[in-house]
Amino acid sequence: MSSNETDLRDEKPQFVLPLVVRIERDAPPSRTDALETAARAVLEIVTDDRSLGDGEWAQAITDWQDARIRKVVRRARGAEWRRAGTLPGLTVTGAQAEVRVFPPVPLDGWPKELAKLQVSGTDLDDPAAPGPVAEGAAVLWLNPELDMSAGKAMAQAGHGAQLLWWAMPEADRKAWQEAGFPLAVRTASAGDWAALTSSGLPVVRDAGFTEIAPGSCTVVSSFPNLK
Repeated sequence: MSSNETDLRDEKPQFVLPLVVRIERDAPPSRTDALETAARAVLEIVTDDRSLGDGEWAQAITDWQDARIRKVVRRARGAEWRRAGTLPGLTVTGAQAEVRVFPPVPLDGWPKELAKLQVSGTDLDDPAAPGPVAEGAAVLWLNPELDMSAGKAMAQAGHGAQLLWWAMPEADRKAWQEAGFPLAVRTASAGDWAALTSSGLPVVRDAGFTEIAPGSCTVVSSFPNLK
């Protein structure tokens, strides 16, 4: 993307896609499960009928995608999670993780039920190493050199899934969607990362608003092996 294109996007009204991950004190999800669930949540909302054509979310999705593609992850539990569930959106579940995604909102116009939720505190762990990637799944490769909070990594995984969706041929999109968007999030090895970023696959370059330096490559998205 050229600097002129970047400037044009920056001049437009800015929107953000809110995601809320459920983190109960006694039963937090694993980190990888949360990342994968957030990525699928992004795919689910951008392909939902309400986000397309004359759907009730379509204009918000268009306005958001015309500017910078921002996503912010907040956490909720108990009554906070129940209140968030009363707002229009979609709840996507993983093995244990639950993520609710909402139509984009203006950068400074969050609903009060979401605005009061915390961004910090999404420091999740994997109690065991993630298993093998399932056949037919896309893989979102994380930069092994970056230390991101779980919330930040969830947003980056969402970016990676969205870029991959845009890059796919229509027939493959349909097959992937019909299969339920199978995907895996894994951290690349240090030896593989340079090759991945120069492979021609979709690469997420962070704008640098939080946690990491502008222009950092965070995710490389590899296509699912569709049959």
